Amino acid sequence: MTTSLFASPATVLLAGALALIFTRGMMRKAVLLAVPLLALVLVWQVPTDSVTANYLGYALIPIRADALALLFGAVFALAAFLGALFALDRTSTLELSSAFVYAAGALGVVFAGDWITLFVWWEIMAIASTLIVVCGGEKAHGPAFRYALVHFLGGVLLMAGIAGEIAMSGSATITSLKPDSWPRWLILAGLLVNAGAPPFWAWVSDAYPASSWSGMVFLSVFTTKAAAYVLMRAFPGVEILVWIGLVMAIYGLVYAALENDIRRLLAFAIVSQMGIKVAGIGIGTPLALNGVAAHAAAAVIYTALLVMVAGSVLRQTGKTRLSELGSLAHTMPLTAFACMIGALSIAAFPLTSGFVSKSMIIDAAAKQHLAGAWIPLMAASAGVVLHAGLRLPWFLFFAAPRQRIMASDPPQSMRIAMALAAVLCVVIGIVPDGLYVMLPHQVAYVPYTASHVLVQLQLLAFAVLVFYLMREWLKPQPGITLDLDWIYRHLGARLARGFDDLTAGAWTRLVSGINGKATKLHELLVTHHGPAGTFGRTWPTGTMAFWTTFLLGAFLLIAAMG
Repeated sequence: MTTSLFASPATVLLAGALALIFTRGMMRKAVLLAVPLLALVLVWQVPTDSVTANYLGYALIPIRADALALLFGAVFALAAFLGALFALDRTSTLELSSAFVYAAGALGVVFAGDWITLFVWWEIMAIASTLIVVCGGEKAHGPAFRYALVHFLGGVLLMAGIAGEIAMSGSATITSLKPDSWPRWLILAGLLVNAGAPPFWAWVSDAYPASSWSGMVFLSVFTTKAAAYVLMRAFPGVEILVWIGLVMAIYGLVYAALENDIRRLLAFAIVSQMGIKVAGIGIGTPLALNGVAAHAAAAVIYTALLVMVAGSVLRQTGKTRLSELGSLAHTMPLTAFACMIGALSIAAFPLTSGFVSKSMIIDAAAKQHLAGAWIPLMAASAGVVLHAGLRLPWFLFFAAPRQRIMASDPPQSMRIAMALAAVLCVVIGIVPDGLYVMLPHQVAYVPYTASHVLVQLQLLAFAVLVFYLMREWLKPQPGITLDLDWIYRHLGARLARGFDDLTAGAWTRLVSGINGKATKLHELLVTHHGPAGTFGRTWPTGTMAFWTTFLLGAFLLIAAMG
């Protein structure tokens, strides 16, 4: 067991994170590139027989490998390499080390076979990703704090559910579950928080764009995709996930179509794409789960590519708002080309990775006769063409800018990272069998049929027509878009301030009333018992003798009468 743990991809990345603290210059760059590649190699060396251990009487499985784990492990390690290559010139030790710890946590989740091990890696991911957001600068501290609060809430829900499930079943092994008890509902809720499901989806668009130009590349890969992986493990075929996923898909589309900031636009696109995967998990058939796995693998690459494009624009221009950018294709041609490949991939254009993966989920809905799911999925597939396939590249690289911007393509390492991601998007689209052979279920699927290609081209053509007709409405405008986080960021704060004012006023009135009554009581006592009061002033001796004699006589008279 010890040898296997030391040779695990997650352990290697943790060692790499430590090494980055003590290295500089070329040595640091060598570590940045070599460690993820070594982790990628080790993914394929993970033993297929489970590595087990005992803890407090429970059987733990810190490493368990099967087809699904190997696919996600390979994609995560590859994404860590692309992110490290893109961030090769980044000087923040905290961000780079946190990124490796973050990637290690994701790989630990992928290969975990029990809930206790998974939770440990889950929280490592939460802490490391929070630090990556913090590295975005002073403006990122607020989003990082809110990000941490949301993810620690998700962790509490997950831990409570895990504790209850272990208490009920007596086993910590991860198995397929049905949400038929409170602990299982809590587990599902904790996973959905990380997936960006309602009502806590706003953390994606709040925190991711606040990170640095390189940090968002890592953030876009691991958290949501790891949540999709665990949902596939634990809750395949749970119907409520279909409807949650559809809400996510449509929500992301609407907000991305309105968003002006390119990185927030891509954050909304991440939520929308995650919605499609969550819906596929809810469908739960072998074809749907294969589609989720394939779409997750493809989305990791093309989403990272688009985020790299946005990061390059930010690094080279210092701007992220579409209303302040435009016509960058003349000065940043390689970045523009990479953006077009990523846009075609996310739009599921034939010969790209999105075409051979996303369609599996949509076909699975059709085969199950789920018209209520199939129609929104088709709408989401068309809608993504509008915001990420057309709106982003057009207004960023080709539309006339409001002011002339001097920029150039980013440094060589960033260009190479984008080129590798673009090549992978095309290669997977042309030769999908290389991806299909890694899928968890044996399902024959042929993406390039005449009907499928024709339907997709018609869908894309319709989306292009809609974009042309609505281009003025879709034109970026300065401003902000309100999301559900407004409830707890602004409305909640206002309600809290209103409650404080209400209680403060009530307390002031209470104290004032008590003080008034006490003052009146004091004045009454002073009136009667003070130095000048009836019972407090000094009486003359003669008066006292008179009243003493009078009272004594009255007493004797009453006694005689009795």
